[in-house]
Amino acid sequence: MVEHLPKMPVVFIGHGAPTLVLSDNRYTRAWRQLAQNLPRPQAILVVSAHWLTHAKTLVTAMLQPRTIHDFGRMDARLFQMQYPAPGAPALAERIAQQVNHAHIGLDERWGLDHGAWCPLSVMYPQADIPVIQLSMDATQPPGAHYALAQQLAFLRAEGVLVLCSGNIVHNLRRMALPEDHAFDWAQRFDQAVCACINNDRHQPLLNYAGFGEDALLAVPTIEHYLPLLYALALKDAGERVSYPVEGFAYGSISMRSVLIG
Repeated sequence: MVEHLPKMPVVFIGHGAPTLVLSDNRYTRAWRQLAQNLPRPQAILVVSAHWLTHAKTLVTAMLQPRTIHDFGRMDARLFQMQYPAPGAPALAERIAQQVNHAHIGLDERWGLDHGAWCPLSVMYPQADIPVIQLSMDATQPPGAHYALAQQLAFLRAEGVLVLCSGNIVHNLRRMALPEDHAFDWAQRFDQAVCACINNDRHQPLLNYAGFGEDALLAVPTIEHYLPLLYALALKDAGERVSYPVEGFAYGSISMRSVLIG
């Protein structure tokens, strides 16, 4: 029998650029403080913008997931970083068995991509909490992702932290200096999403194209936006929401993080 613990909060992290983890800055300080305020997880399930699969959903099931340096030319120090957290094969198998919305396969090849290990290396630097990743099926519409995520609610009662990693606004083609400014369209979309979250209005967020031109600029591709929907799908009605981090990087990346519970 699985032990039932106080309900674990759910976190969406606006992870931004990998280079953030190389210095002490307002984002890493906020992530570190967030982890200190959370109950210590029994395990962590990460839904990252950087693991898309085609016509299938996978969950990592290896004993020791590798650290994936899935980015192009970057500071050499990033390629030296390792996050040797153990895996949780038994938990992966339970998820695969318990989620009925879609067939979930067990994966032995992926590991932890930078959407996972970058924030985790700041939040839990000892790498002593088991971590698994769930992929996102790129062929499915937002509503299907939301419905799948709802079936992960049992994890919260078992002390598993569901950590969703992406960015509400993520348009690399529109990035521009100065580092801490924000384009008007990026601010409008970020605020519109925030208003929907605050009012428990998730349906407009599933149909985000309804926000018009701002949405087209803010979400030119869906992979960084989808993890937010996984987090929101796990929110209970009336449950408290807060924002440990707000702000923008290079005009077109929202660094907003969302804490549920």
